[in-house]
Order: sequence, then C-alpha cells, then structure tokens
Amino acid sequence: MFAYCTEVLHLSEAEAYLRIAAARAAREHPLLLTMLADGRLHLTAIAKLAPHLTLENREALLERAAHKSRREIEELVAELSPRPDAPAVMRKLPDRREGTTSPAFRIGPDAEVLSLGRRPEGGVPVDRQLRPDGVGTRAPELRPDGVAVVGVELGLNGGARCEAELRLDGVQAAGVEGCPPGAAVLPASARARGAMVEPLAPGRYRVQFTASADLCDKLERLRALMRPSVPDGDLGAIVEQAVTEKLQRLEARRFARTQAPRKTLSQSETSPTTRQIPAAVKRAVYERDGGRCRYENKQGKRCTARQGLEFHHRRPFGHGGDHSVANIALACRCHNGYLGEVDYGREAIARYRRSGARPLEPTPSPSP
Repeated sequence: MFAYCTEVLHLSEAEAYLRIAAARAAREHPLLLTMLADGRLHLTAIAKLAPHLTLENREALLERAAHKSRREIEELVAELSPRPDAPAVMRKLPDRREGTTSPAFRIGPDAEVLSLGRRPEGGVPVDRQLRPDGVGTRAPELRPDGVAVVGVELGLNGGARCEAELRLDGVQAAGVEGCPPGAAVLPASARARGAMVEPLAPGRYRVQFTASADLCDKLERLRALMRPSVPDGDLGAIVEQAVTEKLQRLEARRFARTQAPRKTLSQSETSPTTRQIPAAVKRAVYERDGGRCRYENKQGKRCTARQGLEFHHRRPFGHGGDHSVANIALACRCHNGYLGEVDYGREAIARYRRSGARPLEPTPSPSP
C-alpha cells in the first residue's frame, strides 16, 4: 500500500503514511471516514487519535476532537496519555561545515573536518567515536522522547550555538539548566524543526529552540544575581520571573496596564479634544476584550488574533467619536485597517497610507 501511494499516486511519504493510518483506523471505527468527509476531522487528527480510540471511548473522544486544530489534538492526546516532564537542559550544538546544514567536527588541531556518520580511515563511525584515542567520548544518552544523544568533549567556545529545551507550566516558562562541560550531537531532524512546542500532559509543554551563546551566558548571570530570591538556582523559577517582568513592562507601555494607576475612569477625560486615549480607558478596554481582537464577522465568529493589536474607535475619531470605553475596542492591524476603509473609504485610507500623514482629525462642528 505504501509503494502504491508513493509510486502510483505520487504522494509524499508523509501523506502516504497519514492516509494508510486513517484507512487502518477506519476499519475498526467507520465513523472516522464520515467525519473526515464532512470536515470535522483531518488526516493528522485521525493518525494521532487512532492509537487511543476504543469502542468505549470513541464517540465521546471524537466529539471532543471535532473541528480541532493539530495543536488542540496534540493537547487532547497528552490528556489521554500524559508523559513525564522533559528535563530542563541546554546542550551545545556542533559547528557546521560551511555551506551545509549537517554537523561537522574537527578531530585534533590539524585533522580534517568530518561530518557526522562518516567513518575515519581505519576507525569507527564518527558518531560512535570522535577522537582516535577515545578521549572525551561518553555513552549515548537516551532522552525522555526516545532520541539517543551522543555527547563528546569538544571544547567549542564563543559563538557556538546551543539548543535549549524548556518546560512550560501552562503558559509560564519552566527554565533550563546550565550548559554542561561537554557538547552533544543531536539528530538532524531535531535541529531542522527549529522552535518546537509539544504538549506532554494537561498544562505541561516541552519547548525546544536554538539559542545563542550570549543567552547561555545571560542565564548564568541571571541565576547568580537571583540566588537570594531563588536559593536553589532553579532556572524554571528564574525564567518565569524574568518573562513575567518583561511582559508587565511591555503591557504597561502598550495597554497602560499597571498595578498602581494614576487616574481612574471617572477621573479621565474622554471627550474627543485630542487623539490621546486615556490610560484608564486602555486598561478597561484590554481587560474587557481579553487582550484579543474584538472583530466579529456576520456569522458571529470572533477574530482570534492577539498580535499587532490596536485601539479602534467604533464611531471614528475623525467623525467626532470620543474615547469612552464603549466606543473603543481592540482590533488587529488587519481588521483595524479594514474598518478604517469602511468608515473613511478605501481611497481616503490608501491616500493617507501613501503620504504617511496622521489619521483624519474630527470635523469641527459649525459655530452656533
């Protein structure tokens, strides 16, 4: 079947796998084909759910999985089959040969650079022994996800890349450990994915990304400075505090969120005499809209965007709209621009965008 899918139907290997997995699961659970046909499930969801489907749980489980994204399906699977927390580690990645993406190592000061998996003349493969005398090698380490990692004493210094694996508790970072004295050889597939977020259990995630040597140094310096408040040096707690403080500063600058506001809503001037929206109004709008775009389409579906949020006047400021909480809503850049075209006209908005001028000012009311 795999050969037929790839050689006759010309499907990619990944697509062939998904279809074969769905077909096998549908033999025992025919409902999968119905939900696939009407769009309630996609192939990836079926492949991930199939190992956990039983005759007893399939109806309830498939109902929960309907219209879910891949990330939501992965979280559902993590709930069904929780895995232990991934260890917080930071490994140094090997240098790469120029013009390639495969890892390369220099065996000795004058030796040629050898790629991972190549066999030195008369020796064992490089991924088994990176120095002829065997010094600096250690046994493969088995990561919790089953990937074997081979570590060696390479002594790579400044400018080297590091791969950091962090655990997240809900949406809070859980930190990393300091760099070990050795280096580690990670599979190319693990590096090629780049940043990765993988649910392990309800509210628990494994996050993996590639960091610079500067970040490793900053984490160590931060751990040293925070020893009084975090005596055990747990980088999970340290990273959580650092991220929380940075988030608070950015939200205070963008949405005027603060624990000690200078003015309340009743003390704020909301008349349209200036374009400046009072800080108290920004805070109230952000809390009401939940830090998310407020736009809804005709079917009542709300936009899910949380990036590039702007304050939108329901009654345009250029038409005399005030800065009251009821007249202002959060909107992503796309929908704020669209609503501006609805209020002022597409040509007017295009003209102001080209000129870089300020938005339209309110029309002055005629003298009595």
